[in-house]
Amino acid sequence: MSAAQPSLHQQSIHTLYSEHHGWLHGWLRRKLGDAHHAADLAQDTFVRILTANRAQELALHALREPRAYLTTVAGRVLLNHYRRLSLEQAWLAALATQPAVFAASPEERLSILQTLNEVDALLDALPPRTRTVFLLAQLEGLGYAQIAERMGIALRTVKRHMAQAFEECLMQVA
Repeated sequence: MSAAQPSLHQQSIHTLYSEHHGWLHGWLRRKLGDAHHAADLAQDTFVRILTANRAQELALHALREPRAYLTTVAGRVLLNHYRRLSLEQAWLAALATQPAVFAASPEERLSILQTLNEVDALLDALPPRTRTVFLLAQLEGLGYAQIAERMGIALRTVKRHMAQAFEECLMQVA
């Protein structure tokens, strides 16, 4: 295949975008009440589809209901958007309670918010039980035996969940 001729994959993405981008933008605009945020999230939706498609070679050309697929992907993007906003608002509220001496510069605030979003995404990617075990150890400082007792699971299971959580953390850092 020559470089000038697009692949079926590229054609499928182009078709999906050109035929449904306007509809998706309108759907997101109605959900958000803001055309600018809707445009950003529509683009984020297509970026996510591109990324997932590269990783999994999804058969976009065979989609029977492309709008249902777009709605599902966009719904996840929208949920992440609301989670980021909620996290940011909680952090700003906590920051407001601190004395002015501890005020962060705009650059530091952005860096902290980005880190909080990354940690939130990392925790969200963990299975629920693994996330609970990890948070009990890291935030409450419980030992593995205490976690096993509190959750009613075997010590070996706690160790397995912690290993899984640490492995995920290391993969994200790498």
